[in-house]
Formats: sequence, structure tokens, C-alpha cells
Amino acid sequence: MSENRIMEIDDFTAPELDIYARLSENQLLHYYEPEKGLFLAESPKVIDRALNAGYEPVSFLLEQKHITGEAADILKRCPDIPVYTSRPEVLAKLTGYQLTRGALCCMRRRDLPGVSEICRSARRIAVLENVMNPTNVGAIFRSAAALNMDAVLLTPGCSDPLYRRAIRVSMGTVFQIPWTYIGTKKEQWPRDGIRLLHEMGFRTAAMALSDNSVSIDDKNLMKEEKLAIILGTEGDGLAASTIADCDYTVKIPMSHGVDSLNVAAASAVAFWQLGQ
Repeated sequence: MSENRIMEIDDFTAPELDIYARLSENQLLHYYEPEKGLFLAESPKVIDRALNAGYEPVSFLLEQKHITGEAADILKRCPDIPVYTSRPEVLAKLTGYQLTRGALCCMRRRDLPGVSEICRSARRIAVLENVMNPTNVGAIFRSAAALNMDAVLLTPGCSDPLYRRAIRVSMGTVFQIPWTYIGTKKEQWPRDGIRLLHEMGFRTAAMALSDNSVSIDDKNLMKEEKLAIILGTEGDGLAASTIADCDYTVKIPMSHGVDSLNVAAASAVAFWQLGQ
């Protein structure tokens, strides 16, 4: 590892640090427009999973102790990538927050696969409709990866899975499970999107409370060969048109007068039951 690429931070205004200190998530997304944008991966474990998935690093921002500590193996894998470093209090001043696990890596985004490509061999998939909270998106990805989902599809109204918080909450599982967007225009979801799922052989299950809801352990539902589990945004849930177009409306039985779970918690229950 070349020591020349390790740069001690002494100038907060250096343009190389803009991606860590002065650009928003949306600005990073369009940083190289019309080429692919950038995103930030946080913590050595998450960075390692991103590298394993083939994402290309641009630079690192590390606490000094991690150069020979937790991030040492990662840096060996990326011998020509710049490393910016300083003490924790200096990095906190630069970024505006205390780094989680003392490591950030700026990486290039990649072209997303098509819906048909990632669903071709899938048996169980999750579909997120307008889930706007990045914490919930990250938690759903973690559950999907752990509980037998083969892919995740998101409508355009969802929070970006490569936002820093979503990546961190997912523990890097956004790099381990295939995902892409379904319906690049608002009018393409739900009608065209659900039609595409049906054409690929999936039966669709809307997670929602209604008079027609079946229990999540319904025998016919459990027997479906290919199933798309559709979850809606926090608070409002799925759109009425989405529910109407689905083959099943599914509920998780509740007790103590509770009517529903947070979408991230509901996803874990649904994936566990229906991913069997």
C-alpha cells in the first residue's frame, strides 16, 4: 500500500472533500450526470460488502486508527484509491456528525438491472410502493435478505436504497440482494407493474387491512409457486388501486387492539411466513 495516497486533512475547503462535507445525497446521486452518480458506504463491514458486490471505490475517509485497524484489509484491496484521514474530532467537524465505526467510502453507482432479469429465477420477491423513509427501506432490505426473498422491486416514489442511512440500517444487505425499480413513470404503477408481475408468473399479495383480507398463513397463499409481496408507505399504506389489482389482500393477525405494524416490522413477519 502506497503511503503517498494517504492524506492528512488540514484544509477543510479542499474540493476532494466536497463529497463528504458539502454535497447532499441528491447531489451525489447526480454528481457525474449523465454518467452514474455516487453514494457513501459507512463502516468497514458495509464497505467490504459493497466491494464484494463489485462497486468501484472513489476515495476513503477514515479515522487514523482504522488505516492499520479495521479498514486495513479493505485498503489492501484498493491499493490505488485515495485515503483522507484525521482524528475523530476533526472528521466530526468536517462532516457535521460523528462517523459510525470511523469509516466512509465514496463509491460509483452502477446501472441497475431490469425487472425481468432479477425476477427470472425468483420464487419470492418484495415490492415496495412509495416507502419514503430510508430507515424503513434499509430495514426491509435486511429482512428480505435474511428471510428468503430473492429480489426487491421499488416504485419510483421510494427512498433510494443507496442513501447512506438506508445502506447503514441494512448492514450492507442492499449489496447482497438483487434490486431495481419497477415503473419508471408514475402512471406505470400499479397497473402496468402488476401486469408485468403477472406476465412473469407471479401472484400478487397486497399487505393491507380490508374486509377481504386473508390471514398471512392462508393455505392457498402459502401454496403459491411464485409470489410478489407488496408493501406500502408508512401511514397511508398501499394505494386502493394497487390493492384492487392484486390477487390477494393479506393481513397479519393482531392482538391487544393494535391495528397494524410499522412497514419494516410487517415486512419481517411477512417474509418469514411467506418465504418458506
